[in-house]
Amino acid sequence: MVVRGPVVALVLLGLVPPALWPGRAGAVAAGWLLGVAVLVALDLLLTPSPRSLRVRRGEVPAVRLGGSATVELTLTHDGPRRARGLVQDAWVPSAGADGTRHLLDVRPGQVQRVRTVLTPTRRGDRPATGVTVRVHGPLGLAGRQRTVALGGAVRALPPFRSRRHLPSRLARLRQIDGRSAVRTRGQGTEFDSLRDYVDGDDVRSIDWRATARRQHTVVRTWQPERDRRVLLVLDTSRTSAARVGDEPRLDAAMDAALLLAALAARAGDRVDLLAGDRSLRARVGSGSGAAAGSADLLHRLVTAMAPLEPVLVEAHWTRLAGAVNGTTRRRALVVLLTPLEPAAVEEGLLPVLPSLTAHHHVVVASVADPAVAAMAADLGSVPAVYDAAAAERTTALRRRTASALRQLGVEVLDRPPHDLPAALADHYLQLKATGRL
Repeated sequence: MVVRGPVVALVLLGLVPPALWPGRAGAVAAGWLLGVAVLVALDLLLTPSPRSLRVRRGEVPAVRLGGSATVELTLTHDGPRRARGLVQDAWVPSAGADGTRHLLDVRPGQVQRVRTVLTPTRRGDRPATGVTVRVHGPLGLAGRQRTVALGGAVRALPPFRSRRHLPSRLARLRQIDGRSAVRTRGQGTEFDSLRDYVDGDDVRSIDWRATARRQHTVVRTWQPERDRRVLLVLDTSRTSAARVGDEPRLDAAMDAALLLAALAARAGDRVDLLAGDRSLRARVGSGSGAAAGSADLLHRLVTAMAPLEPVLVEAHWTRLAGAVNGTTRRRALVVLLTPLEPAAVEEGLLPVLPSLTAHHHVVVASVADPAVAAMAADLGSVPAVYDAAAAERTTALRRRTASALRQLGVEVLDRPPHDLPAALADHYLQLKATGRL
């Protein structure tokens, strides 16, 4: 039962015994309170039960982080009397719900729909916490209330801010694909055609059988192979939980992975995603590049990435490396999106890298913290000098770790969040242009 504010004040007055009131005031007050109590009881008796309202939530659409979605509640009244009151559609704070309270006014047998706008402030699934229906009596003195644990969650997808780099990288990709011949013979190239020898051609590209048939020197031309494999390995262990700016390292790594995936799919390569820590959290596989559709691939990638959260455990790189080798036996570009944290890399990743570099071209893409560089440059006070020394030590340890990775044949990209996606895409294009992929 819900009693309105003015009635509460009158009831509180009833706590004072009428015998303590002077003269006829006590009798008048007693009669007044009795009348109010009767009206409240009558109003409560005539209030429709909130159980007579069936509440159903419509489909909750997914939305990119920073965007908005509208969710709808449908209230069907099965009771005999008109229901008026309030409806509150409650969500967790990170769902960014706006206008959660709605006026309720529905007649018997009719349906009322109310809408709430959601603007999530965090990536992932943001659940609803319940729907509260409060029905007032016809006099507005009392009411009945019921909370329904109605399921539903809005999925906030990764924002893919690095999409702005895609047009310029696609233009460079078209330039690479538009070359008539690539005279670089070696790994990662496939035969294109035969043509006459000209000065400056590599003599190793001469096709002697074709030369004998045609009675003049003929060379083979090569082009970068299509339908190559690109494997993205997303580290979701404790090191990815550290915040860089306003978001975890994991979110910045996702942004870089999405840009590379979109570019590689347009190039006709096959893209796979593995995400995990001590266990595999997500796996997305594509068909043969452009044939599978880059738009469909991106949709599946962001859908798989959306619910991922950092787990406060160490990464099991042996298990993740086994998943990589189990995905393909062909040589592939393997991008490990993991923070360049010296202890975690030296103890967990370094021992398993030889098994990956023996079959694949391996790149470690790490999100660097710009605050460390800013701290190292600030020498304005004695405390700042101590902070700068700590920052320099941290940077030196990261450089030592990167050097150890390069000695194993791994290429390392350690960039701030806003630079890493473009740097990773440029590295991929360089591999394409030089025929190493």
